[in-house]
Amino acid sequence: MVLFVKKNDIVQVNYYNSGQVASAVNLAYGKNMSSINTGIEWTDKTWNPTTGCDKVSPGCLHCYAEVLTQRFPQNFPNGFKLTLHPGRLQEPLGWRTPSRVFVNSMSDLFHEDVPLEFINEVISTIKQTPRHIYQILTKRPERLHDLVVNFNLEFPENVWLGVSVENQNYVNRLDYLREIPVSVRFISCEPLLGALKLDLTDIHWVIVGGESGQKHRPMQISWVEDIRDQCQAEKVAFFFKQVGGRTPKAGGRLLDNQIWDEMPSVWYQHVAKWGTLPLKATKFSGQLELTV
Repeated sequence: MVLFVKKNDIVQVNYYNSGQVASAVNLAYGKNMSSINTGIEWTDKTWNPTTGCDKVSPGCLHCYAEVLTQRFPQNFPNGFKLTLHPGRLQEPLGWRTPSRVFVNSMSDLFHEDVPLEFINEVISTIKQTPRHIYQILTKRPERLHDLVVNFNLEFPENVWLGVSVENQNYVNRLDYLREIPVSVRFISCEPLLGALKLDLTDIHWVIVGGESGQKHRPMQISWVEDIRDQCQAEKVAFFFKQVGGRTPKAGGRLLDNQIWDEMPSVWYQHVAKWGTLPLKATKFSGQLELTV
């Protein structure tokens, strides 16, 4: 059996039988949920203090997280309705190995129905675990900006904040992101649905990926090459996640016959401080080359 969901997920599942897939989901979302390793190339673990979301832009059309909740309703009794999970707030405290942690791969921390008090509890856990890097991605930078400006929300240095930009109509999300005091600001252009002209001022990292799944919208490699060239011109780290296709690995990861796994310079400083980490990204280009 093939599970046609994106790799931005709790586990990396490609060609497994039904029992194996169900076991993986049970492990990730059972009552005793613990450290969740992931197949996402640019991170090490996922942490979902909330699950569920609502569609806000074209990139949400074939949401992998929604597909997962539909396929395994026993694990998601509320379906894809936004759900808070207070019992998961303390989980990272028990993760001893320093890791990159993708916060809310199954949701959006800045969804309008997530209370500020709950967000502050998430940030509290992040502050208590400086050994980890927390990657928070949102399609709601307006609310993020409002919480920072009007409600004094602050982020510790081990938080990286990103916004999704799937086509040119949403590059304005960067304007909100640029005004947030944070150590790393990044862009996720996944699924990339069109050519982009980006203002990379005060942006540290760009991730690009094509859509995957049975109804995937094809991506043109020329769009990726152009974004890569923009990043190189501005000395911004560039990470190419996947070409996309019917499955995440269908098109591979090569761009101009090489893998692009660049990370922000802050990452290397974190590695130097906390020692050898379980990196997946071992091939870097140009001056960013590092092998662990």
